[in-house]
Amino acid sequence: MNNKTIGFIGAGKMASAIIKGLLSSKTFDNEHIIAAEVNEIAAQKAKENFKIKVVKNANEAVNNSNIILIATKPFVVPELLETIKNDIRNDQLIISIAAGITFEKLENALGKDKKFVRVMPNTPALVECGMSAICKNSSAKEEDLELVKTIFSKIGKVIKCEEKDMDAVTGVSGSGPAFYYYIIDKIAKAGEKLGLDYKTALTLSAQTALGAAKMLQETGNTPEELITAVTTPGGTTAEGNKVLNESNIEDILFETVRKTAEKSAQMSK
Repeated sequence: MNNKTIGFIGAGKMASAIIKGLLSSKTFDNEHIIAAEVNEIAAQKAKENFKIKVVKNANEAVNNSNIILIATKPFVVPELLETIKNDIRNDQLIISIAAGITFEKLENALGKDKKFVRVMPNTPALVECGMSAICKNSSAKEEDLELVKTIFSKIGKVIKCEEKDMDAVTGVSGSGPAFYYYIIDKIAKAGEKLGLDYKTALTLSAQTALGAAKMLQETGNTPEELITAVTTPGGTTAEGNKVLNESNIEDILFETVRKTAEKSAQMSK
């Protein structure tokens, strides 16, 4: 990163996952990462785990960084922006992972001439298997977006999108892990009802989900093609598929994602 320093505003779980990825990939060294964290426990963990400089004052992190990554809870952001607005420089790149904080809100607080990139990551970033969607405002350049893509590729996969798509992204991937946990759990509990102990059934369900996702990503086949490949006419999978096809599960999943995206849009306002 050409000796750039990245400053994290917030050093919680998601920030820590990103810092870990950046250090393990040698994208940044610990002398070029600074974090501002008011919670003493989180601050101490960041110091001990990453050997980085941790400060309490967000302004100090801003003044000593080329890249600023806002990783606080969304409700904290308006006050944070008011606190740092006089310290932000035009040459700095500001990255926000705060859900619902639009470019309009960021630009109104810090100026339309500032460079912003929004990111919607998800919690599997904690095990370097995250999914992040990124978009930029008009002042940021394509090279800024590529830089952010490099950063978040250290904790998983990255796609580019438009800001108008961020609510849908939130519904599919931002909140999506919770929906998959639910499905994995319910399949495991079905196995338990059929005589397996829950721990064994959960291992079977989780690993099967992981393997199915990996097959989808690595083979290049569509879900329909993979379903066909594992389904023998008149066989066991075909019997299960029949239940799924005759249920309203597609409508339920659509409503789940729609409601999540709708809530994201409400938060943005």
